[in-house]
Amino acid sequence: MTAPQHPSAAVGYQPGFANHFSSEALPGALPVGQNSPQQVPFGLYTEQLSGTAFTVPRHEARRTWLYRLRPSAVHPPFTRLAQQLAGQGAGPVNPNRLRWDPLPLPEAPTDWLGGLAGIAATHAASQAEGVSLYRYAANRSMQRVFYSADGELLFVPQQGALRLVTELGVLEVGPWQIAVVPRGLKFRVELPAGPVRGYLCENHGSPLRLPELGPIGSNGLANPRDFQAPLAHFETTRGPVQLVQKFLGELWATELGHSPLDVVAWHGNHVPYRYDLRLFNTLGTVSFDHPDPSIFTVLTSPGSAPGVANVDFVIFPPRWMVAEHSFRPPWFHRNVMNEFMGLVEGAYDAKAGGFLPGGASLHSCMSAHGPDHASAQAAIHSPLQPHKLEGGLAFMFETGRVLRASADALASPQLQVDYDSCWAGLQANFSPPGGRP
Repeated sequence: MTAPQHPSAAVGYQPGFANHFSSEALPGALPVGQNSPQQVPFGLYTEQLSGTAFTVPRHEARRTWLYRLRPSAVHPPFTRLAQQLAGQGAGPVNPNRLRWDPLPLPEAPTDWLGGLAGIAATHAASQAEGVSLYRYAANRSMQRVFYSADGELLFVPQQGALRLVTELGVLEVGPWQIAVVPRGLKFRVELPAGPVRGYLCENHGSPLRLPELGPIGSNGLANPRDFQAPLAHFETTRGPVQLVQKFLGELWATELGHSPLDVVAWHGNHVPYRYDLRLFNTLGTVSFDHPDPSIFTVLTSPGSAPGVANVDFVIFPPRWMVAEHSFRPPWFHRNVMNEFMGLVEGAYDAKAGGFLPGGASLHSCMSAHGPDHASAQAAIHSPLQPHKLEGGLAFMFETGRVLRASADALASPQLQVDYDSCWAGLQANFSPPGGRP
């Protein structure tokens, strides 16, 4: 599909998080003083996209008013696609610690949707809670348009740049950046600079938001001013366009005679956005002990129990390590949360090898884990000088609900069957006074 030549084609952004934004690609396209006038400027149609129920508290409400060339209701029936997403549905129960090598880049022409593969999920997509986690690898731009009726989508690119052309405008993201596309919003993924690889979290629960700061105070972590929403941008393309939706985990498609990305103006807070992870204000100990990873939370989706997240998106960016007389990497631990980790670049300070950029690991509820043997020995015996961890970016999707690996992921050639061996060298060093009893 040829991109339109229109004055609105230049990419621009509006700063802020969860603001009520307004944007128009044509001056005067937004109605003044009301949402749904009898006659919209330029003969446009009014449409509301709601991301939450109408009656939720005002501070929870997510919705956007769209002014478009044609209502979204103009389409033939959807039919189920023969080719479905790989990795849908939970595999057999497996309590073991799991780790995967990076996905290989495809050799055959593969767009982002075709290269999307499920790796783990907390629930079936029909549940209004939990998350589904994916990895993707692609080498060509989408010619079709997609939306998920199952949840909002958090993109974490690991290799290559993505151009997300959405109903509300364009987001350009690459490694060290993230993007979030709301539930139900249509978009196309273009690859402006060649093959791509990365991670995707589909959030079925409450929309992602900034975490509460508590004793930290009013500043720190991800600052609202650094998030960016797009400016209105619309397409007038005619010709066959396939529109694909994900509904209860399945892909269904219909064919349109025009681009569905035809919103000329909009206002609201149910919007896509991007964020540069290099702007994260990292906090840490300046005295002793390794802090809880919750202080590295960028975004969170609250769960039903206070303090237990439906999902947290946590990063481990470059930072200074200065803790005195302390074991500086993450301590060995078992907890009720479920941790899925990925690596964008460099190395993770708790793993000396085997955890590669583009790879992934899964540590389930009460699974014992922590630094591997080499990392633990280095942490015990290294001089405790101030040290800056540089060049690496790891992240974690952490959820209070059990993540079950998909059957495809468990059968994948990228699954490391020897992952447990990274802890095998940890021996008892117990040395009581007077020798062993």
